[in-house]
Amino acid sequence: MPVATAAPGVRPFALVSLAYFAFAGLFGTYAPLWYQSLGYTTLAIGTLTSVQSATRIFAPYAWGWWADHTGRREALLRLAVGGSLAASLGFFAAASYAWVAVVCTVLFLCTAGVIPISEAALAHRVTVEGRVDIARYGRVRLWGSLGFIGAVAASGFVLQAAGVGHFPLLCTALLAMLLVAVFRLPAHREAGQANASAPGALAVLREPVVAWFFAGVFLTVLAHTALYAFYSLDLASLGYGKGAIGLLWAVGVLAEVGWFMFQGRWVHRLSMHTWLGVAALASAVRFALIAAFAGSGVLLVGAQLLHALSFAAQHSACIALIARYFPGRLRGRGQALYTVLGYGVSGVVGGVAGGALSEAFGFAAVFWAASLVSIAAALVCWRARGLERRAS
Repeated sequence: MPVATAAPGVRPFALVSLAYFAFAGLFGTYAPLWYQSLGYTTLAIGTLTSVQSATRIFAPYAWGWWADHTGRREALLRLAVGGSLAASLGFFAAASYAWVAVVCTVLFLCTAGVIPISEAALAHRVTVEGRVDIARYGRVRLWGSLGFIGAVAASGFVLQAAGVGHFPLLCTALLAMLLVAVFRLPAHREAGQANASAPGALAVLREPVVAWFFAGVFLTVLAHTALYAFYSLDLASLGYGKGAIGLLWAVGVLAEVGWFMFQGRWVHRLSMHTWLGVAALASAVRFALIAAFAGSGVLLVGAQLLHALSFAAQHSACIALIARYFPGRLRGRGQALYTVLGYGVSGVVGGVAGGALSEAFGFAAVFWAASLVSIAAALVCWRARGLERRAS
């Protein structure tokens, strides 16, 4: 298997990645449909979806700061995942919209720590001479994509047969699997990292090229909020079954797996900032196809194949640039800023605005807006590329 070529200290992270993204795939794809089964309006569903993004505004940075200052990343991962599992049990008592909102808030406060801590720990293990080995990183990260595919495809058929009311049970089962995975990580404690003369994470963030980099990340992920929050609802409104919806999601993630598996062969042909611009342009085309041709299964498959660029290439480039801009003691906070600025603020804006836009003009309007935002993201990424070249 691909992960076998990674160093022994990296292999357990493949299991964590598989379990976490299986949960993320399940929740991102089917939570809106479960909310809908509870009788919530589209605007209410968009607001609930934005709860996760709202917690990402501050929670990941808090987890990253804690991990950087204690060096006990694996122990904190166990705490975060254990809290997530406990919170998910609240879904079995879904008595009201307010209760579900509270459970989601607690759940996402805990899961907010998983990515910044695990990605920082993994980046540490695949960094060679100050640079992330993208090929080795991809061989681990692809297991997350496989987990996503398996959860989305299988859960679609399970929920179609057993009913979407079984969604909470699947959530709890996958979080339990994630807890087992994080307990398999080898114990490791990094040395204390307190160098007063080195710049802090926020000082690095104020550097022009870094600020423009994060602006591009914000806009690209803002556009993808249309996909995460409204794609399943759009397809369901057009008559697609849950199994078909799951398979379409799986097509996108298969393209993602292909990128992560083979990116070492071509990723260095362009600069990381150039890849970000390419990913933004691919996003613009992808969302325009969904907006205009959602009734065509063939064109939807084509749009999903663009996920290899719009997400996978974008994510790999981001990981490499964050490792470059936030080395050593700043690693956890750099990953946290990626989550906060990329997936936090943008998710809040996209979830609420997308819900209002779909209520007024339909789902196609949301994806046309996402395409326009992606074009703006490409321009911003090009600006960051220019600043990087001048600095070099």
